[in-house]
Amino acid sequence: MEKIIGRETEKAYLLEILKSPDPELVAVYGRRRVGKTFLIRNSFEKQLLFEISGIHNASLNQQLENFSEALSLATGLTIAKLDSWMQAFRMLTDYLTPLVKRQQKVIFFDEFPWIHTPRSGFLQAFEHFWNTWASRQKNLVVVICGSAAAWMIQRVINNRGGLHNRVTRRIRLLPFTIAETAAFLKQRVVSLDFYQILQLYMVMGGIPQYLKEIQAGESAVQAIDRMCFTKDGLLQSEFKNLFYSLFDKADEHIQVIRALAKNGAGMTRNEIIANCSLKSGGGTTQLLEELTESGFIVPHIPFDRTAKDSIFKLSDEYSYFYLKFIENSKFQGAGSWIRFSAGASWKSWSGFAFERVCMKHIVQLKKALGIAGMHTETSVWRYRPRSGEQGIQIDLLIDRGDRCINVCEIKFSISPYEINKTYAKELEMKIDVLRSETGTRKTLFLTLITTFGVKNRKSYPGLIQSEITMDKLFVD
Repeated sequence: MEKIIGRETEKAYLLEILKSPDPELVAVYGRRRVGKTFLIRNSFEKQLLFEISGIHNASLNQQLENFSEALSLATGLTIAKLDSWMQAFRMLTDYLTPLVKRQQKVIFFDEFPWIHTPRSGFLQAFEHFWNTWASRQKNLVVVICGSAAAWMIQRVINNRGGLHNRVTRRIRLLPFTIAETAAFLKQRVVSLDFYQILQLYMVMGGIPQYLKEIQAGESAVQAIDRMCFTKDGLLQSEFKNLFYSLFDKADEHIQVIRALAKNGAGMTRNEIIANCSLKSGGGTTQLLEELTESGFIVPHIPFDRTAKDSIFKLSDEYSYFYLKFIENSKFQGAGSWIRFSAGASWKSWSGFAFERVCMKHIVQLKKALGIAGMHTETSVWRYRPRSGEQGIQIDLLIDRGDRCINVCEIKFSISPYEINKTYAKELEMKIDVLRSETGTRKTLFLTLITTFGVKNRKSYPGLIQSEITMDKLFVD
């Protein structure tokens, strides 16, 4: 089987599970196409005894038929049509009982939420299976996996019924870091420099299934043209499939994604409610939690504020790119991305997209600043102007345990970034306003994060205390 790239923490955790002397119920969740199934199959290849994958939007009868086929494949016997999930789990128990007595075995329920069709009794039957038999088998690991992350958390991990506190381990699988992306492409004999890989990451993030589509010998521009701007390109029609496969009321989720895509600086909960005409209550809270747990949005607590003041930002690279360029695009085929990159919309997209990448690599930024082992808190900050004043937006604050704060400005550029007098004054103003409005007495270090560095830093001595270039993001 193909070697797993990255995932070092998860691989060690799964190995630990195999060594456990107790029965294990493992919940794995993460957004669609992030590599959950591959990780489980690869890690438990020798121990995997039974596997079933739910079918999206299938009926009870179809799911039961699917189970029969999976059990037939595992046993080598022909399993007759099943009448209920209770019967299905009785047959699974009969098959597993003699096998788990001898050695460690794993059974795997992939796309677990899809198997639980309305009024099917699946979840109740699974609860009964775990509580009455599986939880007593010391050699058994039961893995349940789902792309509908919020469903997994609400219905399984935080279950208040028969599965209450039954999950013994949980793994939230995130997209690749940009360093893992580079390693993944290298393994697939795709040779690209950091800037090319950064462009790809800004478009599709670290989603393995998307990255698999990139072919050896093509540039980032060619790959983006083929995958995003051709009729049969994977990312041409992925957007709606992505959301409708994860959420029952996907239209509301997409509405929030659209609103955040238009507001790169982010929006508060109340701003989202007003913009999307949502009701202020538990439904909106759940919707935002679902998008957060599925990895599409991230709440950032502003400096000197609390969680209720969180600013939500779109964190999914592909969703932002799709809404900005693919949807309703008048360009198709080769040359499409080059045409876009000559326009103003490309400049605004690249700035926010690069910022999004940097915000996902705080660990690497801390290493570059020499504070990897120091306790820090990260936040954003914006100043709402009074009459006649100018508003302020600070991309990233790294509040350090040594009473210093790195005030980070993030700038994407296709060449070394050049500071002009207007921008220099803007930076000085940001520092002054941050200090006066927050009252902080900590030392403020202005830090510039760019693709290729700063061209004329010496022209403004003392303005920038540190700078970080994109290559530092590629450190493990």
